[in-house]
Amino acid sequence: MVVDDEPGILALVDRFASQRGFDVVRRSGGQDALASLTETRPDVLLVDVLMDEVGGLEMLRTLRARDSDCPIILMTGHPHVDAAMEAVKLGALDYLSKPIDFDRLGKLLTDVTASMERRERLLDSDARLARQFEFHGMIGRGPAMQELFDTIRRLAPHVRTVLITGETGTGKELVARALHALAGGPDSRLVTVNCSAVVETLFESELFGHVRGAFTGAADHKVGLFEHADGGTLFLDEVGELPLTLQAKLLRAVELGEVHRVGSLERRKVDVRIVAATNRDLRWEVATGRFRGDLFYRLAVIEIRIIPLRERHEDIPYLSAAFLRACAARLNRTLNGFTPAAERVLQRAAWPGNIRELRNVIERACILSDGRILSEREITTAMSTQTLQRDVPVPTAGVSDEDPNLLSNAQRDHVERVVSQAGGNKTAAARMLGISRRSVYRRLGPRGPRG
Repeated sequence: MVVDDEPGILALVDRFASQRGFDVVRRSGGQDALASLTETRPDVLLVDVLMDEVGGLEMLRTLRARDSDCPIILMTGHPHVDAAMEAVKLGALDYLSKPIDFDRLGKLLTDVTASMERRERLLDSDARLARQFEFHGMIGRGPAMQELFDTIRRLAPHVRTVLITGETGTGKELVARALHALAGGPDSRLVTVNCSAVVETLFESELFGHVRGAFTGAADHKVGLFEHADGGTLFLDEVGELPLTLQAKLLRAVELGEVHRVGSLERRKVDVRIVAATNRDLRWEVATGRFRGDLFYRLAVIEIRIIPLRERHEDIPYLSAAFLRACAARLNRTLNGFTPAAERVLQRAAWPGNIRELRNVIERACILSDGRILSEREITTAMSTQTLQRDVPVPTAGVSDEDPNLLSNAQRDHVERVVSQAGGNKTAAARMLGISRRSVYRRLGPRGPRG
């Protein structure tokens, strides 16, 4: 964009820049230019210093206040040292005197083009690295994620029951899909059950199937999801949301590997890999009586924990580059990367919603942007206030608002049940609970006062 109140200068610069492959937008005044910059995002601005109403230095101050990183070249027919120094201080790329030295302007435009190409190469490099460090839809260069990928590779061919834990948005379903892909045959199914959406009265029918006439509306035989997944993987997403009454029914199917269709006396054997996932602390849920201990220990034969995004900031550039490329392809747009200020915002954010939130922020910023580079303003506009606050504490399930006596009483109740199941043998109970014998005695200590 060239901004000048002299039509001759506008025409000269337009012709010169067009010959070098630039599309040129002309504006005859600073106020008109600032208004159009809300819709047009040029790669470089060439602005006259002295104009009526809004001059070049004022435009420069306004754009820097907006956090714009657009390169700005100022022009003047009345060069002055103080004005040049002020321009440099405000972040102008250069300061040209009129009549314009077109050799020098050509060099500046070449530098701008080279800078854009370098930024695009860096984004391409991040995208290539993202592909290099991609594992079944997950991206991670840091040691924590590389260890997770290695764990999945080692476990997938052997384990039959896995519990995946982690906060919302960390990618638990991707881990389940990776386990299935590395263990299942080409024809095996991955069947997903959203436990938080299960209707309690239809649970048995959905999971185990029913025969015709088993209940009102059962007009035909129905195969349940367990049988549907036979030979493959059943993914129990958000298993911590299941009501207690349904947990006992699930336990039998998981433990015995057989299902009983509603209304039928026949039991059917199924060969199903069970992968469960939750964002809850199931140990706490067991201690408070909201989740069956026997089901928890059956599901948690192998437990895989996914760390939150705030603990793996080294992966953010590669995740961001991958999301940007995907969004650009979907929108059929040319998007070449992020300004340095935008990259700093992404790195410093708290990300309580984890990778899902990062992807959503990048997508919103791409939609908001009219240019080829995402700026700090676009990224921050796409973020929530909570995300912008660095190191926002993420609540853990069930702990923060409870009466401390509730925990001790609930733990004691659970330990007492396990000791009873072990016939009073506290050493055996300790092994069943996965804690020391001393911890058993400590948790059987005096109760706190009941509310």
